Amino acid sequence: MSAESYRLAAAVLDALRERGMTLAVAESLTGGALSAALVEIPGASDVLNGAVVAYATPIKASVLGVDPLRLAEYGPVDPEVARQMAAGARHALAVDGRPAVVGVATTGVAGPTPQGGQPVGRVHIGVSVAERSISRAFLFDGDRSAIRSAAVVAALALVFEAVTGGEIDPGAPGSDERE
Repeated sequence: MSAESYRLAAAVLDALRERGMTLAVAESLTGGALSAALVEIPGASDVLNGAVVAYATPIKASVLGVDPLRLAEYGPVDPEVARQMAAGARHALAVDGRPAVVGVATTGVAGPTPQGGQPVGRVHIGVSVAERSISRAFLFDGDRSAIRSAAVVAALALVFEAVTGGEIDPGAPGSDERE
């Protein structure tokens, strides 16, 4: 894990803990790397409910509740799919009937070839906090490992921003926000 991932994961967990919030993770292209970054930090179990690696597209619908018609029409690499994955993770990983307060999801194309008309490096990260869901789109350079690592850092940064009340500018390049 990079020093940046470690620093961000620790900051995310501290911010969640300070606010009494819990976190649920849904991963596709990161394949468990995001949750691994979080559990590397001592005390992660205080706030991390769990994670789902929904690598196969049908799992996004059956486990996370992503609209199967959306998946059929737009494919898994889509901003709305990322939002639905994040919201679905909150509910799929509920503890004692209580959904996690925050959900985060990663979906995209790590390569080496494009997928469903999406270029290598296209990543959508979704975050769901209570009834608000956002997503941001990214286009990362590099090989599979570099793209996946960049997606982990971006996901941690977006969760930190959402949890700490940082403004998410819907007009910023590479972002797509909808409540």
